[in-house]
Amino acid sequence: MTNFLVGVVVARELGVTGFGIFSLAWVTYGVVLNVSRGLATDPLMVRFSAVAPDRWRAATTSATGTAVAVGLAFGALSVAVGMTLGGSLGAAFVALGVVVPGMLLQDSWRYAFFAAGQGHKAFVNDLVWAAGMVPALLLAAGNDTVWVFVLAWGGASVLAAGCGWLQSGITPRLDGVGEWLRRHKELGSRYLMENVSNSGASQLRMYGVGGIVGLSAVGAIRGAELLLGPFLALLMGLSLVAVPEASRVLRHAPHRLARFCLVLGGGQAVAAALWGLALLFAVPDSVGRLVLDDVWGPASQLILPVALSVTGAGVVAGAAAGLRALGAASRSLRAQLFASAGYLGGGLAGAWLAGALGATWGSTIAMWCGAVVWWLQLRAALREHAATAEPKTEEFAAIEMRTT
Repeated sequence: MTNFLVGVVVARELGVTGFGIFSLAWVTYGVVLNVSRGLATDPLMVRFSAVAPDRWRAATTSATGTAVAVGLAFGALSVAVGMTLGGSLGAAFVALGVVVPGMLLQDSWRYAFFAAGQGHKAFVNDLVWAAGMVPALLLAAGNDTVWVFVLAWGGASVLAAGCGWLQSGITPRLDGVGEWLRRHKELGSRYLMENVSNSGASQLRMYGVGGIVGLSAVGAIRGAELLLGPFLALLMGLSLVAVPEASRVLRHAPHRLARFCLVLGGGQAVAAALWGLALLFAVPDSVGRLVLDDVWGPASQLILPVALSVTGAGVVAGAAAGLRALGAASRSLRAQLFASAGYLGGGLAGAWLAGALGATWGSTIAMWCGAVVWWLQLRAALREHAATAEPKTEEFAAIEMRTT
């Protein structure tokens, strides 16, 4: 919801082109965020959910340190690129480089709290970020430059990152990064590729649309996605809980994992479809303009394909949670690479043929094709898990009979 608030304020203050520049910084942050999650917090969620507190604390120390290290490395690169580019776009990337270490640390605290089954602490941490963001956005509203809004958006995360340190009593350790990466190389490398292919496809699509159609088209697409913001907040929140909950289902009742994933994915898909219908038929133009101002006009034409795309993402989320819980990194990577290639290719081909509308329809079709692949991979992974579990069950039964 804080992201939704930021998007609304920036869209109203900067217009379509300025919002397009902010969106490029936004999707770039999405890439580095997924790098951090793939290397640091995804392995933490898979291997350290519902474990003893001392094991969780030791793992969290290294995982959060890894997130900070990724932020520092990318921050230096972003500042250098921004200074090279110059202009409004360059200034936005310089600002992003300054705030990104704190943003990644704050995100890693949230994942760590959910892995420990302490979702209430993640909620409090997000509230701290939101509380700091409100005055920052009010100050930024008096300035019509993109980089000020990037600083306001990311700067408040530094306060929340400090709050996470107080909540956990854990200090991130940079000297444990190398050991963390080595110990979780098998998962980390595959989740890194999977996450980056996902966010990288979104980033390259936005860059490509900007080059083919123009920055105003980027702003229109991001505006339509912003209208799905409240539902996307729900989707993102569920993604934090889905993997540890699926891991618990797998440990205690593995035969129920498929049903859990189906309910999770189906429920999110239905919710997205209902939200899209509400936007199409229940929101008058006057309300849309009140929220997005000049961005509403071009964005409203893209609501249908964007809503269908988010519906497909909900279907994917159920299968992805199951594959993560099973530790089937190779299968989830295979599915993600296929889906990302289609998302990027379909989006760019659609932009070339029919501008912003074509880009959204091309990506939507690819999203649903990818959803089919995700569920096929989950079905195969469930069969493999059942096949490896049966011999163990028979072996334990035989041991019990001999003991008796």
